[in-house]
Amino acid sequence: MSALNPTLFGKVVNWDDIPQREIRPGVRRRIFATDEVLIAHHELEVGMTLNPHSHEDFDQLVFIASGRCRYHVAGTPHEMGPGSFLLVPRGAEHYVEPTEGPCVNIDYFVPPRADLLAQLELPTGG
Repeated sequence: MSALNPTLFGKVVNWDDIPQREIRPGVRRRIFATDEVLIAHHELEVGMTLNPHSHEDFDQLVFIASGRCRYHVAGTPHEMGPGSFLLVPRGAEHYVEPTEGPCVNIDYFVPPRADLLAQLELPTGG
């Protein structure tokens, strides 16, 4: 297990202070994590390439902060807009299709996803 918590206790971090990376055309991501949870902030453009996938080891909690999308889970589309949550069960194929953008999709992973944790870049100031 990582030891992020001791460095984060009492530290205020803003999304704008975390580096944003383009992970594919139309998809930009920022990552924040503690020892117990990883949060992935995605800015999604309408018309981006869709990416159906699944996770076998954890559920995924989706939150739409702005924009609108159709979030597909196990073949069922769910219309989502600002303030919407959706729980994606482990093993279910899912993907997001932005319909009004940019769509800001914030994903919560417990425990933290190891593949994303390896990409974590926390700001040094604050």
